[in-house]
Amino acid sequence: MSRHLLTLVLAAAVGACTTLPRDGPANRTIARAATNPQESNFNLLKLDYAVSERIRMVPFSMMGSLSPAGDSAPVDVIQVGDALSVSIYEPGGGLFGGSAALGGAAAVAAVPTANQALPSTVVDRQGAVTIPFAGQVRVAGMTANEAQQAIRRALAGKAVNPQVIVGVTGSSANGVTVIGAAKQAGRVPLSLANDTVIDVIAAAGGVEGPPENVIVTLTRGSNSVKVALTDLYRYPAENIRLQRGDQLNLELKPRRFSSFGALGKVSLTDMPTGDVTLTSALSSLGGLDANSANARSVLVFRFERPEVADALGVTGPRSARGVPVVYRLDLADPAGFFTANNFIVQPEDVIYVPRADSAELRKFFEFVQTITRVIYDIRVTGTFGSD
Repeated sequence: MSRHLLTLVLAAAVGACTTLPRDGPANRTIARAATNPQESNFNLLKLDYAVSERIRMVPFSMMGSLSPAGDSAPVDVIQVGDALSVSIYEPGGGLFGGSAALGGAAAVAAVPTANQALPSTVVDRQGAVTIPFAGQVRVAGMTANEAQQAIRRALAGKAVNPQVIVGVTGSSANGVTVIGAAKQAGRVPLSLANDTVIDVIAAAGGVEGPPENVIVTLTRGSNSVKVALTDLYRYPAENIRLQRGDQLNLELKPRRFSSFGALGKVSLTDMPTGDVTLTSALSSLGGLDANSANARSVLVFRFERPEVADALGVTGPRSARGVPVVYRLDLADPAGFFTANNFIVQPEDVIYVPRADSAELRKFFEFVQTITRVIYDIRVTGTFGSD
């Protein structure tokens, strides 16, 4: 029996190299996968100071790509369903003043001007409003000034030189819908002051929670763009003018990055306000494990922005979340620390440090030592059993 146990234990020792648990993939495994075009689903890039500078120099353009359409779209055009206030002023009051019994100059002297303020009227499905003595007047697609002229023309020949004032008191079309982490979610009307994303968020009462944890998603037609609220402050070109029908979704999403491997701490770490460099991120994790880390291969897994990938010459696979890139930094080289201090960690980044080959070998020998002890115990047990 002891001989059979010894055989099984030795077989386990032989297979130990492939069965020992790891904290993650070995450095050579990642490098091999990245160079295999048939199996690779990510891009492996050497991270040096030049690469970190190239990343920082790429212009930020997310919402800015929608700006031209928003800049030219009017927000004061009357639409079906809008509520209008209509006031008609008629010198002499012949039609609206009720002075038909008076004649000529006496009528004008008695009622110099008649003012008819109509009840609030809603633009119907045909895009028209009903005006007394004029009937249906089409106003949809017009500005308030153009609607005034249309109503005045419709009253021509019925009223004496009528003057018309039209105001939009309620509009469901010329507004933006704000949902999510807004203090006053709902529909926000747009003004002629070129309301921007930040203007509308402010009109909705601001956001619930820290601004640095808010992700703004702008949906315009079939296009949807997502950007951090703080980036709207940092990059003014992203704070674009909104247009009617836009939708803003404010999502509270804590800024965090993950860490695995041979580090002082493996965790999901909250990011403070402002930029977080790779140097400060590693420091917050307690640095690399001096006994096991492969300092030549500090890896950052990220879904990179397409424009950054283009600037870096990455032509590999792409996904809806971005371009999967693994940056590899050599901290055994002193220059690597300058690079780490220039490389900005992004939310949802994964920092991984594989174990050095020597550490893996040490783990193997520790396992072998355990096996040797088991073999010794089996032999001792077999000796006592033979007596």
